[in-house]
Amino acid sequence: MTISFESEMKHLSEARDRAVDALLSLQKEDGHWCGELEGDSILQSEYILMKWILEQEHAPLHDGRDGWEVLQRIASRLRAQQRDDGGWGQYRDSEVDVSGSVKAYFALKLMGDDPRSQPMRAAVSAIHAAGGAEKCNSFSNFYLACLGQISWNAVPAIPPEIIRLPRWFYFHLDKVSAWTRTMILPLSLVATLRPTRPLVDSLSIDELFVDQEARHRLTLRAETPSGWKFFFKTVDRVMKALNDPLNSTFYRRNSIELAWDWIKNRMGQDGPSATDGLGAIFPAMVYSQIVMKALGYERDHSRVLRAEEELDAFFLESEDGSIRIQPCFSPVWDTGIALYALSDCGMTLDDEPVAKAADWLRSRELRFQGDWVRSVDGEPPFTGWCFEYDNAWYPDCDDTAMVGKALLRVGGEENVAASGRALEWMLAMQNIDGGWAAFDRTVERPILEHVPFADHNAMQDPSCADITGRALEFLHGHGLGTSHPSVEAGIEFIKSRQEEDGSFRGRWGVNYIYGTWQSIIGPVDCGVSPDEDWVQRAGAWLKSIQKDDGSFGETANSYIDPSLKSQGVSTPSQTAWGAMAILSIFGSEDPQVIAAMSWLASRQLDAASAADPRVNPDGDPAGSWVELEMTGTGFPRVFYLRYHMYRLYFPMMALGRFLAARGVSRSGAACAASIPG
Repeated sequence: MTISFESEMKHLSEARDRAVDALLSLQKEDGHWCGELEGDSILQSEYILMKWILEQEHAPLHDGRDGWEVLQRIASRLRAQQRDDGGWGQYRDSEVDVSGSVKAYFALKLMGDDPRSQPMRAAVSAIHAAGGAEKCNSFSNFYLACLGQISWNAVPAIPPEIIRLPRWFYFHLDKVSAWTRTMILPLSLVATLRPTRPLVDSLSIDELFVDQEARHRLTLRAETPSGWKFFFKTVDRVMKALNDPLNSTFYRRNSIELAWDWIKNRMGQDGPSATDGLGAIFPAMVYSQIVMKALGYERDHSRVLRAEEELDAFFLESEDGSIRIQPCFSPVWDTGIALYALSDCGMTLDDEPVAKAADWLRSRELRFQGDWVRSVDGEPPFTGWCFEYDNAWYPDCDDTAMVGKALLRVGGEENVAASGRALEWMLAMQNIDGGWAAFDRTVERPILEHVPFADHNAMQDPSCADITGRALEFLHGHGLGTSHPSVEAGIEFIKSRQEEDGSFRGRWGVNYIYGTWQSIIGPVDCGVSPDEDWVQRAGAWLKSIQKDDGSFGETANSYIDPSLKSQGVSTPSQTAWGAMAILSIFGSEDPQVIAAMSWLASRQLDAASAADPRVNPDGDPAGSWVELEMTGTGFPRVFYLRYHMYRLYFPMMALGRFLAARGVSRSGAACAASIPG
């Protein structure tokens, strides 16, 4: 059986155009997009625990709303996130997350949930089965110590004197990731000042611990080599023994001041260094409030009020009245990808939505030289783009490459000039291993992943194949090919990260499907022949994992067990990634590319399905897709993200690229042919 080429292309072009209409319906008046960024239950539980640590659980919010009523609405969301097994998880098919479950249980108990109720008893059972509350990670232990549930001995010592360490020292703030940097210094002040709010016995969580003695001992990651465990525990004991004596010295007080100055310089501010909260991310913004409480700031201080306002801006209200909390905003990321996808679908600067999006992106161009400047040779006059609305201290390579190539693609003198400045910065940010990292020019130091407060599994920010692939795609747009030293080094780095089966691990997306897509597109664009063995092996792996119906899907469990790579529920975003990679390697006439496009078109929401909340629980517009899985990665094995726009602009991008490759214009016209059906 064959289906006429013209008929099938018309069907796919209509799907593309419906997706474009859906995307344009979500564009904001000033030209940008910002979809919901969804994390897991820890966002709700940690906010509640923070308010209890600050003794603000009954106090009005900064905007006058009843604080207790708002916390109950957040708790309502937390209750809804409890799973049938009694625990809370990082994503739909994850194992019970013991840290997340302990924090959720504790938060609900503080909010008045009866520990004798069935959901709370089920939570206790799930936590015990996972090893008990003594298995919580170090970041969770800070919350428990602040509320008197464990000894400060169970919390890693982080002396504020780290602010004084010389740059040649193996551990230095410049040598850890930007997100770690913004968390370490607030945690160092909390660990040093030890702000503790005792709770009445009825609010304790004794019932969550299996080993009552272990709850008060520092534990290290199981993966830490025994010799390093001895070293780190010895250093930790010494620092804790010196904590109280040092606190009475000028040297310690001055170290606290220096650490606090560092934090203040990066907290919410306006002007060239405009920032919406420390790091513009939830964890650092939470602990900055706890630090201010420990330092004696009154709640009516302007710095405190601004910090509260910035954090509470992450609230989203559900139709059932509950409140869910985002970890940050993603407007630059969403707008950059949306603009690029629109250009893939044939829209140009002559189209008003494209022009407005480009103008908005240019308005977010950063000129401030933040932490990154300390790691580069010389001082480029331009920084880049950040992920959020305002985070001038921390532009990142991923967003800068994405925005830079989108502006270059749509053209126009100002857009091309801005993209050229982005190119200058990206070239300066390339690591000596040939790859690109997220925020800084770095060198990998594996032992840093074993320090006692490194259990977020991302202490560092080393080069990764997916960002390097996107960087190469951007460089290609500016005419740089395989003969350019930066391109050549980037390709060699990517090749060095290929797995035996041909796949690539994804650092910022789930997981091997994302990593393989990103790692292949850039080199091929730059001139690497699709016939090269390593490219063919990547393509063969992708073809081998594609499902019979043409789709792709992969669970985040593949970060824990690589044998699960390619296994999981089919999703629109992952199908688009796999399809675009195969398209790049094998061309638009490949039957498996066509099968993926057909799957995307068949799963697109029409008007009836979009209006049905049972089918479309997130209320996406017709022309979009349903995707309930988390396909974004924050910290592998620790925190994942559900970008609510991934399910729209990536499938749209894939359809646009495929149709362009087949010569199908926006009007749907194409020459007659036939394709296998």
